[in-house]
Amino acid sequence: QVQLVESGGGLVQPGGSLRLSCAASGSIFSIYAMGWYRQAPGKQRELVAAITRGGSTNYADSVKGRFTISRNDAKNTVYLQMNSLKPEDTDVYYCNIVQGSSNYWGQGTQVTVSS
Repeated sequence: QVQLVESGGGLVQPGGSLRLSCAASGSIFSIYAMGWYRQAPGKQRELVAAITRGGSTNYADSVKGRFTISRNDAKNTVYLQMNSLKPEDTDVYYCNIVQGSSNYWGQGTQVTVSS
């Protein structure tokens, strides 16, 4: 089994920054991709950013130039640096990892952007 523990969410004013972290533990042998998704009530979960083992990244158009994803394979941890936050970035953010044919999800962390 794989466990994902997220941290770093919270309340921030528009234009501010937050850094999310997600640490994976348990039966880790070869993580292929790590990523962050977000979901608002009543809406589908959407990709925010992802990074592969080789370092290739993919971002949602709405966050390009503002968010940066990175990973530390020695710590099995993925980060999401979020700058220039907007009220529309308010959501629950979920960490995801792909290992073999399996997907694992974190419990979610709330990000609220409001003045």
